[in-house]
Amino acid sequence: MFLIGAVVIGVVLGYVLKGRIANLSGLPLHSLWLVGVAILIQFAIFPLFSSRALFPYATTELHLASYALLFLFFIINYRVWALLVIALGSVSNLVVIAVNGGRMPSSPHALACAGQPEIAQKLTTDGVMGNVALMGDKTRLDFLGDWLYLPHGVPLSTAFSIGDLTIAVGLVILIVWGMRSHA
Repeated sequence: MFLIGAVVIGVVLGYVLKGRIANLSGLPLHSLWLVGVAILIQFAIFPLFSSRALFPYATTELHLASYALLFLFFIINYRVWALLVIALGSVSNLVVIAVNGGRMPSSPHALACAGQPEIAQKLTTDGVMGNVALMGDKTRLDFLGDWLYLPHGVPLSTAFSIGDLTIAVGLVILIVWGMRSHA
């Protein structure tokens, strides 16, 4: 959900800088379906609008496979310079997820400040929830985990990682560049 805000910011900045949304269709992106499949996998294996995933099996393996699809997309499109920023954020997220058994360490404090006290409480009680694990002594590379947050009341407020922030900046760059180029 956090990345939806980046898309909106990218489109608004693109228009402010005299870009056209129609120009995005001219971006030289190949095999975009890989991103779609990766997103569908993540929607299936992690709870989104309920407390249970649609497909609660092989979560770690499927989570890592979704990243493999994204990296295949990045490799195929290595000439699109703006994707390098998104890839850097994705590498950051993949590293911390991989060393923590397929889950992102998440700070209950950040979740509570973002207006998600129920998730923070469940995480504190159970130690894991969906694709996140309780940040603490048992998790590694916590500085790459979800400890940043948009405060409650800000649209799409949530806890997020440095990798998520880097991906968001990359999305804004990609959208603005795409809207302004190919004119």
